[in-house]
Amino acid sequence: MGNIRIGTSGWNYPNGPGAWNGIFYPPPAKGSRSGRFDQLAFYAEHFDTVEVNSSFYRPPDPAITRTWPARTPAGFDFSLKLYQKFTHPGMLKKAGATGLADDDDTTAVPAVTRADVDAFKTAVDPLAGAGKLGALLAQFPPSFRASDDARDYLAWLLQAFQGFPLAVELRHRSWSDRMGETLGLLNAHGAAWAQIDEPKFRFSIRQDHVPNQRSLYYMRLHGRNAEKWWAHDHPDERYNYLYTPGEIETFADTVNTVKRLVHTIYVYMNNHFAGKAVANAATLRHAVGQEVPGEYPDEMLARYPFLASYVSRTRSGSLFGGGGADDRGAGQAADGNTAEDAEPLEG
Repeated sequence: MGNIRIGTSGWNYPNGPGAWNGIFYPPPAKGSRSGRFDQLAFYAEHFDTVEVNSSFYRPPDPAITRTWPARTPAGFDFSLKLYQKFTHPGMLKKAGATGLADDDDTTAVPAVTRADVDAFKTAVDPLAGAGKLGALLAQFPPSFRASDDARDYLAWLLQAFQGFPLAVELRHRSWSDRMGETLGLLNAHGAAWAQIDEPKFRFSIRQDHVPNQRSLYYMRLHGRNAEKWWAHDHPDERYNYLYTPGEIETFADTVNTVKRLVHTIYVYMNNHFAGKAVANAATLRHAVGQEVPGEYPDEMLARYPFLASYVSRTRSGSLFGGGGADDRGAGQAADGNTAEDAEPLEG
């Protein structure tokens, strides 16, 4: 029991005010070819799991997911968010997708087909075949409220993905107000109720962080930036929050309690702004007694000096110098730097 895996939601944040380039991913040395640097391989030197968010914005391309296992070490897991068509029909319509009903809105129950399910399964098959598929996350918006139609749809979706490790993120408190019914539905399909940390509002779900499955526990930590949660100039600002040492210790206590009851635990930091998720994920690893592997650039340590006591400093030139580490991303940059998280996260 207690296989604890801690990582971040996404690994590629190249643009915007919350970019990781130049912070977690050091800038290339003068004269080097920055496009050859494999961010996924570098990330996997530090963590043993990642939550893929690009799969929310488009169905994954099997040609790309097929490359990921070879670029990560043995024991590395990928969890994937389901495509937004499964959970956010209103958001999908705003993005210009076709095939949605004219009266579709953010409160509608999604309209998906078995073909949609099969396409997503095909995309994750390379990861499953390599033994590197963690869990599939069905993340619903706050507008997805408990109702007969919503429960029927959720039951259909969980049945459609039966056989995969599943986690369900529900945000509206109507699901926790009728906790017995919600737990009954999830447990009937062996799905973990994703535990979330985010700013709390009147309609926000209430959770106690108690596991509902012996096989899987899934926690997502979004940050607590209530001021910027709904009103922001850039979507990255929502996730501009650094958990304090005391808050990290609280999560560590939860994880150390849950590990006595659950086989596999996934914890993903989604407070991604300017590498804060990386800093907090490394700190949480340390807090639960895990090693904190990998080397960290000077800029990362300058921004988050508390890391210095338990992480390694990057050796000058070790990442981008001729030969050696620079060669590990050769021929893979298009996959590593454009396939994952180019858009701001929906969250």
